[in-house]
Amino acid sequence: MPGIADKAVRHWLITGGSGGLGRRLVEHVLQQGDRVTATVRRAGALSDLTEEYGGRLSEQVLDLARLDDVDEVIHRLVATDPVDVAVNNAGFAVVGAAEEMTVEQIRGQLDVMLMAPLLITRALLAPMREQGGGRIIQISSMGGQVAIPTHSSYHAAKWGLEGFSESVNQEVSGFDVHVTLVEPGGTRTGFKDNLTFASELAAYRGTPVDQVRRQLQDADASAMTGDPDKIAAVVFQTTRQTHPPLRLTLGDDSYDAVHAALTGRLVALENQRAVAESVGFGR
Repeated sequence: MPGIADKAVRHWLITGGSGGLGRRLVEHVLQQGDRVTATVRRAGALSDLTEEYGGRLSEQVLDLARLDDVDEVIHRLVATDPVDVAVNNAGFAVVGAAEEMTVEQIRGQLDVMLMAPLLITRALLAPMREQGGGRIIQISSMGGQVAIPTHSSYHAAKWGLEGFSESVNQEVSGFDVHVTLVEPGGTRTGFKDNLTFASELAAYRGTPVDQVRRQLQDADASAMTGDPDKIAAVVFQTTRQTHPPLRLTLGDDSYDAVHAALTGRLVALENQRAVAESVGFGR
């Protein structure tokens, strides 16, 4: 029996499939001859693609913020139609200082971008292990490695997803189940147009929070240099690899920002070596 990387026709699960990068992934996967189940919040959101590709595409209405529904729907899906490749793609961002955000805004980001992918991943592990392999793609961000003001809850979700995924990948790679974290930079998908801005506190006027907020409000789509079609193609290609990468950093801006962040952390760590070694017994 061929491995997942070589299987002729594979079944994909893609969350947030109705727009942005999710839709581009759905389109690319269908063009390559695979089958897709796409989660959407509104039935018929992909009706044009369903018309074109018929039974190779099915919609699953699912609100990822309803975590009890997520667990139930995914378990029911894999019981009837095993998933070979899953893409946890759905996401959004609330912009503002940590104290400007409501509890609901914080929880909403953590539920959709951390808890829902965690539950979906857990639900897929046993079926993938038992069927002889699988691929789980976590759409993270350069914001999973780099932090800026105004995105504290978004970063909490993405950094949490990165740590969870790195650990799980070590747990299941021996079963030919592999997890890949995709870290795009600015991508021309309309993500910026869907940003939510928290209510502003006067105390943050003129601060880095205010500066980043204004930059995001005034940003032009042309500033987003990532091509979602090319990203979709690269993501698809990794699922055909026997040993896919753990992290896939995509875009000049993402590469430069992640490189700078990792270099800075390494320099800071090296500068603390004497202090780190000083706390051991006998020092």
